[in-house]
Amino acid sequence: MSRKPFFTPLLFSLVLTLFFLLGGTGAASAESAHVVTAGETLTGIALRYGVSVQTLAESNGLRSNSWVYVGQTLRIPSGSDTSPAPAPQPATGGSYIVKAGDTLYRIALAHGTTVQGLMNANNLTNTTIYVGQRLLLSGAGAPAANPAPAPSNPAANGAKWIDVDLTRQSITAYEGNTAIYTAIVSTGLPRTPTVVGTYKVYVKYTATDMQGGSKALGDYYYLRDVPYTMYFYRGYGIHGTFWHNNFGQPMSHGCVNLRTSDAEWFFNWAPVGTTVVTHY
Repeated sequence: MSRKPFFTPLLFSLVLTLFFLLGGTGAASAESAHVVTAGETLTGIALRYGVSVQTLAESNGLRSNSWVYVGQTLRIPSGSDTSPAPAPQPATGGSYIVKAGDTLYRIALAHGTTVQGLMNANNLTNTTIYVGQRLLLSGAGAPAANPAPAPSNPAANGAKWIDVDLTRQSITAYEGNTAIYTAIVSTGLPRTPTVVGTYKVYVKYTATDMQGGSKALGDYYYLRDVPYTMYFYRGYGIHGTFWHNNFGQPMSHGCVNLRTSDAEWFFNWAPVGTTVVTHY
């Protein structure tokens, strides 16, 4: 009497199905998630996971310059390092030698400080650095001026909001995640930096007088009829500029200087209450 084979076609089918199910589970686990915390940016998260900003943005239906908000869950694409580098610790001392491919932002991110902190510690007037340059980390851990609490998502429901990039010296009008208009600006000098954080336009003037600075330091100013001014935090505003044409470089006492034509566009587009996000 012959014995029936133990490994029947039915059993083979079950084993094969189980194999593919387990394989599918393994593939799915290759993609992980990251919950955004205070102070994080899309660029910083991409660096931590060893993936390009463009890839991370596309995996989440975002643009590479999109703003992210606290509590947002981002999908980390498969093929990246799903065990992120530990969060950097604040810089307390020492120095760093600039290598090829470094930027002030990447160095600040790696050492738990800010671009402005590094600039202050090294007496830099702009973000240009060179290979072989020694940067002091001591004293670079100070936070940027007047940081704001972590904001909710300004892009929710297609809302209007303004992004001011202090590193690129640019301003962009957004409706939700869609960029509508971009212009170059001049923001605060190192000794009078533009505040960093999330604010709201609280008053608008077609033209207004401005004064500030110090006669003792030789930087006192009084300007009449500054056009298309929108104040977003105390005396910090977005406005037109007729006294210089050096846009793309920090020039101000903390305000965001625009060409008058650009300031007029933003003035007409943004109502009182529009969110303003300033960042490096």
